[in-house]
Amino acid sequence: MSLIALENVTADNGGPSVLDRVSLRIEPGEIVTIVGPNGSGKSTLLRVMIGAIKPRAGRVMRDASLRIGYVPQKLHVDASLPMTVRRFLDLPVRVTTPVALNALERAGAGGLERRAMSDLSGGQFQRVLLARALLSKPDLLILDEPTQGLDQPGSARFYRRIDEVRRDMGCAVLMVSHELHVVMAASDRVICLNGHICCEGTPDVVQAAPAYRELFGTGTGGALALYRHEHDHHHDHSHGPADAKSEDA
Repeated sequence: MSLIALENVTADNGGPSVLDRVSLRIEPGEIVTIVGPNGSGKSTLLRVMIGAIKPRAGRVMRDASLRIGYVPQKLHVDASLPMTVRRFLDLPVRVTTPVALNALERAGAGGLERRAMSDLSGGQFQRVLLARALLSKPDLLILDEPTQGLDQPGSARFYRRIDEVRRDMGCAVLMVSHELHVVMAASDRVICLNGHICCEGTPDVVQAAPAYRELFGTGTGGALALYRHEHDHHHDHSHGPADAKSEDA
């Protein structure tokens, strides 16, 4: 049975429709990436799936026991608050220290529990957000552009970590990203969204689809090899800028 399914969902953010008759399913254990241009409805789709937005039309069906872990696109932590990573993991629900430390270890953030949130690098901050999402032992891990602000090697490391989490915990993963050169190759299935689903399938199928090429062109020359999950651990730095905040080891 699908973890979550949308049937002919139309939705908005209080204005004109952003999503038009979108149907999709997420199956146990798969990694699915949603790509699309700005304004295509990617974040709205995630908010519909987690129940933050009620569709104007259509149905959203979730497995009755579905547990969702969510890594937001952005989260502001007031630098004036002396909040440690361990304290952050107690928000909004307190967890035991062994559970917190286990989540940090799984997320690649082991040893950071005493660090102040305001002192973390971009990559460390994202791994702590991932750890918080893992506290509920999710069946479905949802990430909304989780590597904004990271350079390409940092992004590649983060997505490798996500694949390890999927293998270790057996959860499905749904990611939204604009980083085609990193994310598409890290996925089992890609959904190209532009208000509606333009095309979907394996990365190679979607990359060759006319609807995808119309939206994104062929500027990357077909190069989606910065990160090939489970196969290739080489970093290809030749595509796109690497001017964002670098991830610390």
